[in-house]
Amino acid sequence: MSDLQTKVMELARRRGIFWSSYEIYGGVAGLYDIGPIGIRIKNRIVELWRKYFIKDNAEFVVEIETPLVTPYKVLEASGHVENFTDPIVECTKCHNVYRADHLIEEIAKVNVEGLKPSELDNIIREKGIKCPKCGGDLGEVRLFNLLFETNIGPYTGNKGFIRPETAQGMFTSFKRVYESFRQRLPLGIAQVGRVGRNEISPRQGLIRMREFTIMEVEFFFDPESPGEVPLDKVGDLTINILRGEEKVKGEKPVQYKLREAVDEKVILNPWMAYWMGVATKFVSTLGIPQSSTYFEEKLPHERAHYSKQTFDQIVVIGEDKVEISGHAYRSDYDLSRHMKFSGQDLTVFKKYDTPKIVKKKTVIINRDELNKEGKEFVKTFMQFINGKSPEEVEEMINKGVKVSDKEISKYVKVLEREEKVTGTHFIPHVVEPSFGVERCLYLAVLNAYKEKDGRIVLSLPKQLAPYDLAVFPLLERDELIKKAKEIYNHLQEKYDVIYDDVGSIGKRYARVDEIGVPYSITVDPTTLSDNTVTIRDRDTWNQIRVEIERLDEVIEKLFKGEEFNKLGRVVDNNE
Repeated sequence: MSDLQTKVMELARRRGIFWSSYEIYGGVAGLYDIGPIGIRIKNRIVELWRKYFIKDNAEFVVEIETPLVTPYKVLEASGHVENFTDPIVECTKCHNVYRADHLIEEIAKVNVEGLKPSELDNIIREKGIKCPKCGGDLGEVRLFNLLFETNIGPYTGNKGFIRPETAQGMFTSFKRVYESFRQRLPLGIAQVGRVGRNEISPRQGLIRMREFTIMEVEFFFDPESPGEVPLDKVGDLTINILRGEEKVKGEKPVQYKLREAVDEKVILNPWMAYWMGVATKFVSTLGIPQSSTYFEEKLPHERAHYSKQTFDQIVVIGEDKVEISGHAYRSDYDLSRHMKFSGQDLTVFKKYDTPKIVKKKTVIINRDELNKEGKEFVKTFMQFINGKSPEEVEEMINKGVKVSDKEISKYVKVLEREEKVTGTHFIPHVVEPSFGVERCLYLAVLNAYKEKDGRIVLSLPKQLAPYDLAVFPLLERDELIKKAKEIYNHLQEKYDVIYDDVGSIGKRYARVDEIGVPYSITVDPTTLSDNTVTIRDRDTWNQIRVEIERLDEVIEKLFKGEEFNKLGRVVDNNE
């Protein structure tokens, strides 16, 4: 953990942003409480995400909520039961268990993401990697499933899991949402919800957790007619992309305009490019400059089992590189799998502008001839034919295929007919932008952390600050407290405001600086004579004096970004 991360973790504990859960019992790795200040910041992050991903795209995105507990069959269909694994290795001496790829990366300083257990084993032997705790030999690398298992109800046979992502609930609900939302594509289904992953070695505070909150969109579209992608909203954005083949060569990210990235097939799907652009704009509202982010393309062996192309959005703060979002082109993988395992039709019907005349082959059983045979032959023949397409049957007829030494051509034929078709059924494709809320919170705080004259200032963007304003009486005098509370009560009607009259004014300023409150309003003896107050800026510590009757107007202008020093009389800090 870097010095900056250590300082942020200490600030977070001390100022009620977040801390390790169950501290009085020694804590549990990977589980964190979000404190009263942290929850305010977190809620604002979620609302900002909703604005950029749902409200600004309300013509084709809706939000739902699905259960945390997921039946076994759902995650078997999705591939998580089989594929949601990480490699682990156990010390043969002290029996400490480590995540093998992380251990190799930390000790050998090589990227081994996506390698097979046997390949990780070879690297451990070649590099002579030992147990960091006792120096003992490491055993064989094996795969560990990260799903949290549970029983649904009292019956041991009814197994389920805590969901590892919110996506599957959106896939299984797709047809219901589609039918209730004007039966029109493209369609985005958004969800914010808790998930659980039984991480082997949680680390770096809120970066790798066992329980956390996801914000994601499953965006469904017709792969042949994807609709009008609104790239005009984001297409001129310049983003940094590190392509897979360039990553292998050790190259650095390259700048692309989103339109260029689509035209040059750097990003395979224009809808994924659109959501990457929206993600770029959203991350900038967290105070993280675009110059500090890039999209890293995952290599085939690094991608999840469902993905055709994946980009991780990486944030660079100092020496730290952290994934803040993932963008996957899931194609029709999930809906196809759920159709297969559930037996339900999850296709969409696309009506043609004008009906088409198509030639269609049909298998015809010659019942008269078949009924002349014995029951055993009829059963064998029908089992053989059942489930085969007309094309497969026609090919077998042409090849003279036999059943029980009798050519099938005697009992079956394939006819071709013309039919009028009004449309076609297809399985929609999906792109997915996905964010971890706690990672957004952590990275926003990490990026905002500043030190000034030996004091900590959390320079959060105004829209993320836990409180918009702080109100203080300068001294513990009844008339000043009364006036300060009048202003506090008035401002509460429109803003989130904190009131504090404990300790010196310097300590109160320091407290609100540490939690990121943008502006502090102070009532002092001069207020009683001329009806003015001071407004203090968190980042510069500059102060201006304004009339109370202008307070609403001045605050509104401040939150619109107007220059602080031009909105009132600048106060000498020695006054």
